[in-house]
Amino acid sequence: MTSQPERHPQLPRRAVLGTALGGAAAAALPGTAHAEEPASVRGAAQRPWKLRDTMTTDAAWARFLRAQDLLWTRLPTLWYEGPFLGDGLLGSMIYQEPGAHQIRFTVQHGRVQDHRPEFGSGWGTCRLPVGHLTLEPAGTITAVDWRLSLWNAELTGTVTTTAGTLTLAALIHDEVLAVRVTADGGERATWTFHPEEAVSPRKISEAPPAGYTANPPWTTRTTGDGTEQILQPLTGGGQTATAHRRSGDDLLLSVGHSHPSDTAAEADSLRNLRRAKSYDALRRKHLRWWHAFYRKSFVSFPDQRLQSFHWIQLYKVASASRAGGPVMATSGPWLEPTPWPAVWWNLNVQLEYWLIHGFNHPELDSLATTLRQNQEQLIANVPAAYRADSSGVGRSSDMFANRTVGRPGTGAETGDLTWALHNVWLSYRHSMDKSLLRDTVYPVLRRAINYYLHFLTPGSDGKLHLPSTLSPEYPVVPPQDTNYDLALIRWGCQTLLDSAEILGVDDELKPRWQEVPAKLTPYPVDDNGFMIGAETPYAQSHRHYSHLLMVYPLYLVTWDQPENRDLITRSIVHWHALTGAHRGYSYTGAASMYAMSGDGDTAITYLRKFFDPTTRYPCRPNTHYTEAGPVIETPLSASQSLHDMFCQSWGGVIRVFPAVPTAWADLTLHNFRTQGAFLVSAVRKAGTTRFIRVKSLAGEPLKLRHGLTGHLTAVLDDGTPARTRDFGDGVLGIDLPRGREVLIHPGSRPDLSIAPVAVSEPGPAWGLP
Repeated sequence: MTSQPERHPQLPRRAVLGTALGGAAAAALPGTAHAEEPASVRGAAQRPWKLRDTMTTDAAWARFLRAQDLLWTRLPTLWYEGPFLGDGLLGSMIYQEPGAHQIRFTVQHGRVQDHRPEFGSGWGTCRLPVGHLTLEPAGTITAVDWRLSLWNAELTGTVTTTAGTLTLAALIHDEVLAVRVTADGGERATWTFHPEEAVSPRKISEAPPAGYTANPPWTTRTTGDGTEQILQPLTGGGQTATAHRRSGDDLLLSVGHSHPSDTAAEADSLRNLRRAKSYDALRRKHLRWWHAFYRKSFVSFPDQRLQSFHWIQLYKVASASRAGGPVMATSGPWLEPTPWPAVWWNLNVQLEYWLIHGFNHPELDSLATTLRQNQEQLIANVPAAYRADSSGVGRSSDMFANRTVGRPGTGAETGDLTWALHNVWLSYRHSMDKSLLRDTVYPVLRRAINYYLHFLTPGSDGKLHLPSTLSPEYPVVPPQDTNYDLALIRWGCQTLLDSAEILGVDDELKPRWQEVPAKLTPYPVDDNGFMIGAETPYAQSHRHYSHLLMVYPLYLVTWDQPENRDLITRSIVHWHALTGAHRGYSYTGAASMYAMSGDGDTAITYLRKFFDPTTRYPCRPNTHYTEAGPVIETPLSASQSLHDMFCQSWGGVIRVFPAVPTAWADLTLHNFRTQGAFLVSAVRKAGTTRFIRVKSLAGEPLKLRHGLTGHLTAVLDDGTPARTRDFGDGVLGIDLPRGREVLIHPGSRPDLSIAPVAVSEPGPAWGLP
């Protein structure tokens, strides 16, 4: 099974009258009901049409996003309470300096890491701290009034003290942190930069490994124009350089990092400051980028708190990641004390990037570029005996994916690269960019699956079996046939077959890729559903859903297969029945699985557990999340859970409004990107879908589960009837050439406006309002 769409022959030149079931799946998990009434497609010519997009002006966007902004009327005292800024590389969080009436602006950078792989990813190639600025008022802080503007990606506001007022504005752009502070009354703005020791943040939880020596101390210098530089040499080679200068009310700061060069970082940090020139000059470029960024898609739904959260996650991921930059570590660019100062490949990376697809922002995909650029390292990660044809990555690594992977048969965690490649496959499917398939997915996945194939062996039952591997972070290792890996092997073999066909490659391994899924042992299952692996039931509470990858996100075992519905239900219910180890992404994962079944009410119930302050690990005031340290993926995955309620596109079928909670009667979706490189716009009012518009960016076959009932019209953008086919089960095939749009609606043509919906569930702003 695969998410590759089924290709169908050219459809007839006229719209076909037929029957198409409305609603989502024919059934769902307990408590769900779907209306299923026949729909027929009209074939008469229509007048040309066009969406009336009300979100085309700066004023409209500024007004809408202002309602989603984060606000502070209290001074945040912790990193997960305060504002955060970033440009995909440089990051800053703003909160009270511990133990002082000062305000801390952290200074961290996604490229700043150590370069001593002999000490592992936790110490030897970990992210390294840079430092922080303190804004030191003359008086004692008595109040703050801050707004983090999403539209402008800028923090503005005031700090009131016993001496007067400080008015501040701050942003990050082109690797420069720019802050403007003006003082009134008896106040003055004093700035100090505090370099931080270049040592692993993991020091909070353990001692350094044997033989580890500290990095050398930093040095400072002042250039001729008054710029101060802090230079941090590294024992493993390379350097971090932080440059800052003050001009009147403005302070500009930049960080450079180089390796193996011991000097290039100095020049980089100074060049960034010279390019910035001033706060105003940098802000003009900054606003142009962000204002163009937001216009690529739009979503509005009536829950104010969740709607605001959703837009903040888009701001967050754009602050944390850009294509060509470093893959996101567990904390993104914002580094705080943590036992996880690296990139985690067994769940974190995957969940971090899902939301960029529906939001229509492929330019944020630093995961795909990381894997493309570091293919030699992925080869070096496997034992020497397998490097001729295999690749892999261990559980955690630096930004270059430098971490060895263990062998099947030793209880090692071996499937993480394959799962990460599923993300890159999704990037291909949402863009249909063959270069991504040719240069990254196909060559790297071929080697990742090859690594598995070395260890598959036939058993007495005639089936292929995999020796012991670890289901990520589950405390018991199955003796063989771990479901995590069986699902990835099945998905990988089918995806390689699909990729070879698309690329026109006659690969000598095609017979093997066909044989393996046919002979691979079935997924181990017991009365409670999917097991961890052979002879290993799911018997202890587990935060990961590694044993359920075949359900989500691989969609190999789906609700569209009626024979599997009971198995899916039992598996999810049993996973959540054992509660002790659950974390935030346990709830977001369950929400997405219930959304697959069409059960929006149960999906939102699970998602809201992530926002429940009585849970052990809830979403924090600024929408970040922490366990033993910052972990950025969980809030981002919550946005993907919302996407899964709004629009799904697995299995070659686009499902519009498949699992919208009953309480959300109104919903607007515009330019939501799906697999097949389609842009979907749809409007739901009073619980009914009024219209769906689909634009094709690649000319791929379109199958649409529309959820509409009655007599439908399917008309192209020039008014001619669309060529359609009824595939049954509520799925309509539509012949849609590249660059063209189709409108589907019941009855007479409705209002085609794209606009925000009214809030029916008010809620407070995020931050500390």
